[in-house]
Amino acid sequence: MGLRPYAGLLAAAALILTGCAATPAPAESALSVQEAKAVPAAVATTPVRTVKITSIKTTDATKGVLTVVGQITPAPVAKSRVSLQRWSSSGRKWEEIGHGVTSGTSITIPPTVPGSVKTYRLSIGPQAPYAAAVSPMISFSHYVYRGIFKKPLLAAGGKGHPEFNVVPVSEGPRRAEAELLADKAGLVWGDVDTTGCRWVRTFLGNITDGTIRASLLNGAKAVGTLDMLQETEGWLNRDILGVTRMRLQIADVKSGYGPIVAIDALLLCTN
Repeated sequence: MGLRPYAGLLAAAALILTGCAATPAPAESALSVQEAKAVPAAVATTPVRTVKITSIKTTDATKGVLTVVGQITPAPVAKSRVSLQRWSSSGRKWEEIGHGVTSGTSITIPPTVPGSVKTYRLSIGPQAPYAAAVSPMISFSHYVYRGIFKKPLLAAGGKGHPEFNVVPVSEGPRRAEAELLADKAGLVWGDVDTTGCRWVRTFLGNITDGTIRASLLNGAKAVGTLDMLQETEGWLNRDILGVTRMRLQIADVKSGYGPIVAIDALLLCTN
């Protein structure tokens, strides 16, 4: 008789333990439900707008017009503003150098800028449901004509009282004009920094009472020569890609008092 109550207590304890193993505690069950709700059934995606430069070229080397054409898809709102930006290595930032408005998916921006070798991109602001977007970067060499004397002469000389007189900026703001002269049987020369340049275009007027020889030299190698008779005009244009120091020289061939030549010269450069 005395053992039965003890056995009953053991049976009741076993039943309680069995029930605990089969059914989670309320706190544990609630936690499991909360974690399941925290995981979304699907992740929402944001529409993507793409921008790219399809063409970049110098369209007017005299004025310095750089024309950039781009494509934007999907098409933005008509006449949306798009910025043409150029990387500034000195400022370590993107700077706007021009802008345009869209027509369908196309954009054309034609800024006028000096010669350069720079990196460019297009940028458009946000338009719901699209975020702001930029194009991949593209590097381009923009060649523009400038006066040959925009940079000072590296050196000048010759024989027979040579004079290489560059027209002052107050009288020749294009920095393209000079007068070269020397005594009879003499010559005069000037060295020009042509780093970053690929073409020289030189107009010459021979005021001498005889024949002169105009030369463009890369060191001792002649890039081009032109013999000019008394009181004549002519052009001396040459490809100078890779020439970093070009000599412009006028020599007397046969005259009574020596060469006197007026020049107007331009370089096609990225600087």
